[in-house]
Amino acid sequence: MKDGNIGETLLKKQYYENCPGCKVDKAKELKTDVSFRNLLNIWMVVLCSSLPISSLFPYQYFMIRDFNIAEREEDISAYAGYMGSAYMLGRSLTSILWGVIADRYGRKPVAILGVISVIIFNTLFGLSTSFWMAVTTRFFLGSLNGLLGPMKAYCSEIFREEKQAFGLSTLSAAWGIGLIIGPALGGYLAQPTIKYPNLFPKDSFWDKFPYFLPSISISAFAFAVAIACIWLPETLHNHPLSNESIDGAEALETGRNGKAGKDKIIQKDENLFLNWPLMSSIVVYCIFSLYNISYQEVFSLWAVSSRRLGGLNFTTGNVGDVLAISGIGLIVYQLSLYPSLEKTFGPVRFARISGVLSIPLLQSYPFIAMLSGITLYLVINIASLLKNLLSATIITGLFLMQNRAVEQHQRGAANGIAMTGMSIFKTIGPAGGGAVLAWSQKRMNASFLPGTHMVFLVLNIAGGLGVLLMFTPFLTEKKKTPSQQLH
Repeated sequence: MKDGNIGETLLKKQYYENCPGCKVDKAKELKTDVSFRNLLNIWMVVLCSSLPISSLFPYQYFMIRDFNIAEREEDISAYAGYMGSAYMLGRSLTSILWGVIADRYGRKPVAILGVISVIIFNTLFGLSTSFWMAVTTRFFLGSLNGLLGPMKAYCSEIFREEKQAFGLSTLSAAWGIGLIIGPALGGYLAQPTIKYPNLFPKDSFWDKFPYFLPSISISAFAFAVAIACIWLPETLHNHPLSNESIDGAEALETGRNGKAGKDKIIQKDENLFLNWPLMSSIVVYCIFSLYNISYQEVFSLWAVSSRRLGGLNFTTGNVGDVLAISGIGLIVYQLSLYPSLEKTFGPVRFARISGVLSIPLLQSYPFIAMLSGITLYLVINIASLLKNLLSATIITGLFLMQNRAVEQHQRGAANGIAMTGMSIFKTIGPAGGGAVLAWSQKRMNASFLPGTHMVFLVLNIAGGLGVLLMFTPFLTEKKKTPSQQLH
């Protein structure tokens, strides 16, 4: 009891009246941190970051065609892949920089700057009149949108320790849903003069810029988020003694003095790359990030490709329908089924099962293309829904593993490493997926794995590698310390 009073007094001394980080810590101590406002803040900012990433997938095939840069129809997918990769290339170059800025100046300024970059460059992308203008605006959008890494750290800081998994799974759900709702918006709103001629007449501004409506819609949402970010709570402490609360807590937990606790923290920071549970989960996370972004790119291009090229001959609206149904299903799954299933199986075992099931499901896609009519729509919707649920299960499980593999004060650095690795792999994904799809569509009459059978096999090779690496001895979970087991 006496030790508890000493600890309470020690931590209480670290609260400063004008420090935003101390206000957050007080809310955690009073258990008022898990609020609708905090959850809504996370959802809005993360959605703002994820919506532009893949919103172009349903219409980029037609956008490239309208730019008249591809000499043959089979080459369109390759150019679309390069345009899709430009965003991730920009983000891979600046993720660590934005993490450093967030650690020095706060999470809130980085969030506001990232949202403003969406407003500007996503709007300019919708006004693109050439392939290189589209690529350039996507590159700058990725470079200046450094939201995800700092928001991962923000989720770990805004909630008390026993609620951090809930906060991180909320972020993961918002991110995954944004990657699905974004393409749905792109599918519904692109080429409005064709889909909604009564509202958007031919030969109008919307006919000259047929891909502006989905871009300006997301930018308008980002504008609202930018205003809301004015009231976003900052979690970074603005006084030089903020580390003492960590040292004091460490000393109370370990029974050592503050200096020993500080030395322990410094040692952990230096050995972060030697934390095998963390690094192994990041490697697998990067592989599945490559696999997922490649799948999203290939699915949208394959769906709108003509029947003679092994596609479904869908319109952008048809693709939007499929992705909207998948998005609604993912929301229901993440909020109702996933928490109980994850608790039953554990994140690693559940991710393994999902990875194994993804392989035969994906390889069935070329056979689904042989269907027609209502049967095709029904089967492709079921397949897309299952594929996205399995992918979300894998990514969420690996994301939880990463954050459980490090102590709270190291999660910012760990997320920076994960973000950089993921962005590099996602840079390869769209370009690689588009190039392999273009190549497979040029070999429709091959004797071995003709047409799109080949592109889905290549995707499955990447997914299969990820599944293999999810087993020991490669992927290992960090054992809980006695202090962690108490929570």
